[in-house]
Amino acid sequence: MSITVKEPPPGVKPKETEDSYLERQGSTRRRRFLRHVLLCVAGAVMLYPLMWMISSSLKPSRLVFTDLSLWPSEWDWGNYAEGWTALEQPFSVYLINSAVIVVLSIVGNLLSCSLAAYGFARLNFTGRKLFFTLMLGTMMLPGHVLLVPQYIVFAKLDWLNTYYPLLVPNFLATNAFYIFLMVQFMRSLPKELDDAARIDGAGPFRTFWSVIMPLCMPAFATTAIFTFISVWNEFFGPLLYLTDSELYTVPLALRQFIDSEGQSQWGQMFAMSFLSLAPVIGFFIAGQKYLVKGIATTGLK
Repeated sequence: MSITVKEPPPGVKPKETEDSYLERQGSTRRRRFLRHVLLCVAGAVMLYPLMWMISSSLKPSRLVFTDLSLWPSEWDWGNYAEGWTALEQPFSVYLINSAVIVVLSIVGNLLSCSLAAYGFARLNFTGRKLFFTLMLGTMMLPGHVLLVPQYIVFAKLDWLNTYYPLLVPNFLATNAFYIFLMVQFMRSLPKELDDAARIDGAGPFRTFWSVIMPLCMPAFATTAIFTFISVWNEFFGPLLYLTDSELYTVPLALRQFIDSEGQSQWGQMFAMSFLSLAPVIGFFIAGQKYLVKGIATTGLK
């Protein structure tokens, strides 16, 4: 059965024939199939390191770098039990230490950065543009430039070997990226919300707490996820300020499995590495939709 094509009126496109329609549908299916194949290949490439780590956690240490197969030729389930108690402290101590620092860092960043962002986005004060530009300029400073001055300050305050150097900066809105993220989100909210709150007698803080904050949950969730991942995986800060093993975080604990004399317990290290990744993966999966919404959207429409 074929489709007859009549002469279209001037300015009207001719109707599509059956052959051209089927050809177009076939081309669309081929492009879609090719796109799915490429995505599957890319996903396999990205997942391979994780699968290799899981496989290595189930191998004896002597086979980790000799048996490259993802399916272990010799299984060693004891890596998890032995790795849990192999260090000076049970691994649960390091997990709890990291969890405490992460939770307090998230609270500090959400409170301080949201207040700073509210001031830049919704309030009018002298020098606002100048201070905002200076704040953005701090994003260009390498962290190593501030390393020595910060260490001297914390040493003068007698905060070494404590969690204060890792936590206090988060309560002082020192991360310009999170402030900028929240500023851009708050600027997209209608100004009429502030006017309505002002008519009802609400001050700036009440407007922020009751009106602006509930609408900024996607931006807050994005900040919380980024903070969780960065603080949980941070190695240099705890290495610089912490000396007692009882205060070590997970990255420092994993470093203890590596022996400079060649007696490293690779199987146990990979087993504990996989356990330490579980909270990050779970937190990311739980907040993924908020992360996408916080980055992709610009506020109310």
